[in-house]
Amino acid sequence: MKKALTAVAAASVLAFSAQAADWSDTSIAYSTGSAFKEPFVANGGNVGKQIYSLKNVSGDKYGSNFFNADLLQSNSVDGNAQEAYIVYRRLFDFGKINKTDYKFGPVKDMGLTLGYDWNTKNDTGYGSRKRMFSIGPTFMIDVPAGFLNASVLVLSESNQPAAYTGTAYSSRYSYKTHPDFNLVWGIPIASTKLEFEGYADFIASKGSLEPNAYGQSQSAAETHINANLMYDISEAVGAAKNTFKLGAGYEYWKNKFGNNSANVQGAFAKTPYLKAEYHF
Repeated sequence: MKKALTAVAAASVLAFSAQAADWSDTSIAYSTGSAFKEPFVANGGNVGKQIYSLKNVSGDKYGSNFFNADLLQSNSVDGNAQEAYIVYRRLFDFGKINKTDYKFGPVKDMGLTLGYDWNTKNDTGYGSRKRMFSIGPTFMIDVPAGFLNASVLVLSESNQPAAYTGTAYSSRYSYKTHPDFNLVWGIPIASTKLEFEGYADFIASKGSLEPNAYGQSQSAAETHINANLMYDISEAVGAAKNTFKLGAGYEYWKNKFGNNSANVQGAFAKTPYLKAEYHF
């Protein structure tokens, strides 16, 4: 876990260095649920998790930045495993850069997204060490309030599972480059203090899985939806608007990590959870 904490500490410096940004929002969050899933864990049983998150979103004259670091603590069903998952996305906004109107149909602007995912987990079964680059066009949809972005991304992913260390397959394994249709949204609900936010990924098969991947050969197409309904309680506690939020979320994850849920227990998650968030 030392490496994970070191990575998050370094990322924290990045998150707080927003001098060049036109605007910036930083938040920490705590989420908890008892029905998370992990492939090949406890015969597909429910895994309780506590998730600690650091997020920074900022905008500048070229577009926007998104950074999120999750520290995930599993219960004994998953061997009390700890995981760190870091996501960075950079959106280059063509409208801002070129001072040109790219509006057509429901699209109000266009851009290019570049990204990187990094994770490590210290479970004894697999021990993921994922690294993934992403790139593709982003279409900013015109909504009455908030935002809705749709991206068509190309993913280049590799892994070097700890379970393979010391074996003939201990080197990093690269999957086939594959597409992902990605949605990200944050939509205020009318004049209430509620906001509907989240993301969805519809990921094509990434080809052959690494050798000895529990008897599987080909990965399955993956659907991952994470949606939250958050309520702004700031006024009730005497704080500025959008400082404190409470809510609930739901995660739908079919064929998790490309594992075929028809054959692999724990590869299909339908997980409700609670979430608290503080913005500063």
